[in-house]
Amino acid sequence: MGWFKRLKGGINTTTKQKKIVPDGIWGKCSKCGAAHTTKEFKENSYICPSCEHHQRIGSVDYFELLFDGEWKELFGKLKSKDFLKFKDLKAYNDRLKSARKKTELNDAITVASGTINTLPIVIAAMDFRFIGGSMGSVVGEKIARGIDFSRENKIPFMIISKSGGARMMESAFSLMQMAKTSAKLSQLAKAGVPFFSLLTDPTTGGVTASFAMLGDINIAEPGALIGFAGPRVIKETIKRDLPEGFQTSEFLLEHGFVDIIVNRKDLKEQLTTLLTLFKAQPPVLKPSNGHLNGTTKKVAG
Repeated sequence: MGWFKRLKGGINTTTKQKKIVPDGIWGKCSKCGAAHTTKEFKENSYICPSCEHHQRIGSVDYFELLFDGEWKELFGKLKSKDFLKFKDLKAYNDRLKSARKKTELNDAITVASGTINTLPIVIAAMDFRFIGGSMGSVVGEKIARGIDFSRENKIPFMIISKSGGARMMESAFSLMQMAKTSAKLSQLAKAGVPFFSLLTDPTTGGVTASFAMLGDINIAEPGALIGFAGPRVIKETIKRDLPEGFQTSEFLLEHGFVDIIVNRKDLKEQLTTLLTLFKAQPPVLKPSNGHLNGTTKKVAG
């Protein structure tokens, strides 16, 4: 009955000799399922070495990929709160506390100023880990203040969108951010300051229906899900079958909604080209309505 007792001569590794892989050493591609070390993912700009799928990354990861050496966070102290006393299975305040603890972020977007190959830029990057990258009042306010800062200092502005849409826990206040951010971008355009919109996976809902599609140049990452409503909702509404892949960045490029698709590894050089083409007068940095606060951070590595 060798099934039930250890046989002599079999594998007999002592505890001291056993190798335990620490958490975080390996990562799995969300598309093809291939396993690679986190070091491989990071060195490849968080793109799967097997299938070239662009993994979802956070706002700070984008800053480290794009900025030269260091960047300064703007409006970092702004935080959302449950001003409507939203009630569901888990209270909004609890969701906010959990998201802050998990992500070490104050909200679903981070705004920072820095340089890309010595060219100044302000970047507002959304983070899907924070309640699905949902757009609430703080997200809209940070974008608005970032636009004001860019307009006053004549610095190009970019938003990296990664969102499930409006934040339902803030009701109409969340929906109002669509008009607010769009109006601010209109002011930026009148001032002659360029706005670049980078659409990543996923960019959906009210974010798509507002600032994400208003760039002077709309850029998308390969294979990104971009759309307003989900495929099931659209199919039930129009009562027709949908084209395969109709909400991918490639489909949108073919139909004129996106200007260019850029591999993440080439994004910094592509932005350098665009910043050079759109180059404005040298900026004179000054606070935006007294709202500038934050810390200077160095890029890792």
